Amino acid sequence: MQDTTLQTIIDRFFTCNKSELLEIFNELLSALQTDGVHNPGGLMSRNYETAQANPEIHTLTGNLRDARDAIFPFYWGTDEWSSKLHLENVKGPANYASLIGSLACLLKNPNLCIDTYSQRSNELEVKAITALANLVFYNTDSPWGIFNMGGTISNLYGGKIGIEKVLPQAMTRGLQGARLAGIVSEAAHYSNKTLAGWLGIGTDNLHAIRTDSNFAMRLDDLENKLDELYRQGVRVAFVIATFGSTDAFGIDDIDAIRQLIDEKAAAYQVPKPQLHVDAAVGWILCVLNEYELQANLFGIDDEVLPVIEKIQKRTKALKYADSITVDFHKMGWGHYPASAFIVNRREDLRHLLKTLEQVPYFCEAEFRHDPALFTLECSRPAIGPYSVMASLNGIGLRGYQVLLVHALEMAALLKKRISKLEYCKVLNVDTPGTTVVWWVLPKGRNAEDIFDRLERGELSNAERERYFREIRHLFDKRSTDLNPQIDARLSFTTAIGYSPQGVNIPAWKAVFFNPKTDRSVIEQVVLSIEDL
Repeated sequence: MQDTTLQTIIDRFFTCNKSELLEIFNELLSALQTDGVHNPGGLMSRNYETAQANPEIHTLTGNLRDARDAIFPFYWGTDEWSSKLHLENVKGPANYASLIGSLACLLKNPNLCIDTYSQRSNELEVKAITALANLVFYNTDSPWGIFNMGGTISNLYGGKIGIEKVLPQAMTRGLQGARLAGIVSEAAHYSNKTLAGWLGIGTDNLHAIRTDSNFAMRLDDLENKLDELYRQGVRVAFVIATFGSTDAFGIDDIDAIRQLIDEKAAAYQVPKPQLHVDAAVGWILCVLNEYELQANLFGIDDEVLPVIEKIQKRTKALKYADSITVDFHKMGWGHYPASAFIVNRREDLRHLLKTLEQVPYFCEAEFRHDPALFTLECSRPAIGPYSVMASLNGIGLRGYQVLLVHALEMAALLKKRISKLEYCKVLNVDTPGTTVVWWVLPKGRNAEDIFDRLERGELSNAERERYFREIRHLFDKRSTDLNPQIDARLSFTTAIGYSPQGVNIPAWKAVFFNPKTDRSVIEQVVLSIEDL
């Protein structure tokens, strides 16, 4: 080949030109700073048809500035969620310690499948997993796990281990017509349906247990469902408990669920289901495990101290779980993807093992340190462990406690302020988390009374639909009329995870993820409600 393009490509794209890269990075950071002074607006115009109609690829070799120009309009048009007025959902700004870790990872670009491809980055994953495991399991003897691309995959790992426990060799032989089931709560994340379908159990065989008014799985209903399934000869592969539901921050009683599923398995002489906990949102509560309430060194509000006491009781029950999902890219304020699947006992991973014959090009692999022998993925990015260790050691445990306590105080304040309005009703008063869900009805309505009648089944269908329409109409009216300079952006859910009389309940929602959100934002939220 006589074309000189090869050397041009090597020089421009495979040789580190530090000054040019720093200049481009500086331009991106400057755009980020400029973007950060604006308040969050609505969705920008999304021209999918135009994008599909213009999938250009340049014919001639360009340079790094061409690379920058190709992505810059989309970079500029993407919100980084740094504004304190973002209260919509479980997403917040990524911290800059995580950015340092993530950039370091991208510069080396390790693949965590095997330590030949990742070297000390594989070691960093072990370190990060162990650090998180000691937090969520409140110290444990032999934890292990891996980072993957999201909470859905982490939950899928828990479900797959459960299948192998109750139906040995399903990995090689398939389900062979065996009747399998999984159990979740009605407040569980929809990803559980995804994993039930993809694992071959089928979404029809995923059973949702009713929740109580605190959005926790009802133990009496769980007991009845276990009896029903076992009497029918169905193998219960897994029970997935929720630790911080997406809408209302409901927390299941992990200790009681553990006792119940163990007792039922023994009574019916069947293998125990996998008790997996989806703590993608709620794992952050574990940083308060050892906060001394009596000393109260942070001067936490008196109204929030009982919340932390409740948190400590709930988090310490996580040690009874077999496995857990942790999304550090949520309230770890890390970069995507930083989801971890962690087992309490390393031996459980044997259910997922591949043989060396199945991975011939990894002939040097060994189970002790090469995840490719048990992971679903082959290629796995290392942003998770880099983000975790940079953030945990930059911000520190005390720093994370401060961030979480601030979020808890903001949620408690909003609950308190809204509860004073007769035409409003906070729906998750007693959940110890960073989310608030509530009703806003027209002035003159008694929201508390209407909710009580709904729970007792005393509302007619027409009444219920009218009230629900009013709640949605007022939310839409506020969204249309809000002042983007001062009014926080809220979100709306059509089902909060508690369904009295089988009725899905809609609600307004605010999620306190952003550490910049302060009391002035909350006061303005309340004022905007009063002005409707």
